[in-house]
Amino acid sequence: MKLTSIIPPQVNLADGCFTAPDIQRKSTTLGSLTGIFSDPAAWRAMPAELAVYQVEMLPSEQQEGELFVGTTHLQPGRVGNEFFMTRGHFHQRPEQAEFYFGLRGQGLLLLQHRDGACMLEQVSPGSVHHIPSFTAHRLINTGTEVLSALAVWPTVAGHNYDALQPQGFKLRVFADGSGWKAEAQYE
Repeated sequence: MKLTSIIPPQVNLADGCFTAPDIQRKSTTLGSLTGIFSDPAAWRAMPAELAVYQVEMLPSEQQEGELFVGTTHLQPGRVGNEFFMTRGHFHQRPEQAEFYFGLRGQGLLLLQHRDGACMLEQVSPGSVHHIPSFTAHRLINTGTEVLSALAVWPTVAGHNYDALQPQGFKLRVFADGSGWKAEAQYE
């Protein structure tokens, strides 16, 4: 029997960029984030085509027992006084958990359990974050450079953006001097 050796996909752990022939990429622009930011006038005044975050991931079979791996690259910036953030979501199959690994930049992971309890975790190079089942999650870039986090999640998890409507996440994160502050938006 002759064995062959292949070079598997690679990920640069300093920036989260993949090297592989079949990487899937998606960019989310400011214009597609309708209703996400608290200051609609400031949001409308900014260019709709401005890329807020990009996701790159390796393909995987979408079936029970399989995993996706991908990296979110969240740009620095603000809409009004609110930091750039991902849309955030629950999983379509809410019992599915996920892991994030901080690679570069500084930011926060906002977690909101289905009972409304919220928590903020600091994301930085080397940080490890378990996103439990039944928990919505959103990345927030509080720094001045790209925030990149590697994620691993079940391919069957899916995304449920509607479960946070109409109120959205309970907490919002705003610039406060050279730092940030979190404010509850509702009880």
